[in-house]
Amino acid sequence: MLEGFNYPLTPKGKSTLNPPPPWHYSADFLNIEFWTEPKALAAVLPPGLAPDPAAEGHANALFYDWQFSGSSDEYLEPARYQYREFFILVDALFEGKPISYCPYIFVDNDAALARGWTQGYPKRLGQVFQTRHYAATGKANPPLGPGSKFAGSLTAAGQRLAYGVVTLEKPVSDPATLKQRPVVNLLHTPRLATGRHDKPAVHELVENVPHDVKVEQAWMGAGMLTLPVAAGEEVSDLAPVRCGIGIRASMSYVVDDLKTLRDLSN
Repeated sequence: MLEGFNYPLTPKGKSTLNPPPPWHYSADFLNIEFWTEPKALAAVLPPGLAPDPAAEGHANALFYDWQFSGSSDEYLEPARYQYREFFILVDALFEGKPISYCPYIFVDNDAALARGWTQGYPKRLGQVFQTRHYAATGKANPPLGPGSKFAGSLTAAGQRLAYGVVTLEKPVSDPATLKQRPVVNLLHTPRLATGRHDKPAVHELVENVPHDVKVEQAWMGAGMLTLPVAAGEEVSDLAPVRCGIGIRASMSYVVDDLKTLRDLSN
């Protein structure tokens, strides 16, 4: 028997990219809300999802600095299970229910790439960085306080694709303001067989169902985001027409399930 959750499947299962769920995540993150052209937002939605007219092109750009673990203290292998990530969530509707959809997402780690594809996130490799916060503050380490600035950047294939800054103003007093819409993704596995290229093996709308979500040290302020034009890329089609609130916080949650909403393969 070959063992493993993701490739490669091996006799002992030690070489698999990821352990089986549950998956535990902790991170510091930046969240910058913005509004793009509604037509550009509608263009990235798959069948089964519709633009949310009330959102008027609303979306969020997120930079994350993650630490991951399965059930065997995987976090003690930081070279394998630490990673950074950038993604965009656009507001949409599924059967009239407000949801978020992820059209673009970048990570710098192959294990994170594999987990994302398993969840329907269209992950690609990129280089993601963000300002870090440490217990000892100083000129190189801004405190969590009014006026402090935290930035994030994304490059891929040698081109800058995103840059954002959050300028802190005050702590988040109402945690309800941090609640996100459920994330619905397109889980897609293509076929290479001749004559079946347009008939994917898996083509489903799926809902991610994280649990035990915790958010700590949340601060809010002004957000700024740019999505530069780059050759061979379409992220800039969602370029902001204006930006809104920025959030800097820490969070953790657990993933062990995925809910299928609709099979689009037929």
